[in-house]
Amino acid sequence: MKDAVSAAEANRKFSLILRQVREGHSYVVTSHGRPVARIVPADARGDVASGARKTLLMRLEAQPILDTGHWSRDELYEDER
Repeated sequence: MKDAVSAAEANRKFSLILRQVREGHSYVVTSHGRPVARIVPADARGDVASGARKTLLMRLEAQPILDTGHWSRDELYEDER
């Protein structure tokens, strides 16, 4: 079961929400009526993580490869002061 909850309400009722998530409930947290996050049971997060990973990999594969030239170790770790 997925319920929508505002960010303000999630903040006020976080302990209650966590107890319900432990029992298998899921929540979509909204901000100004727009979904911004999901709170799901930890055993269900594999689906979320694999979906996010798949999306990231698809976006990276679609990006062009840029030639940044050769950088020395000193250039990579140079402090800007």
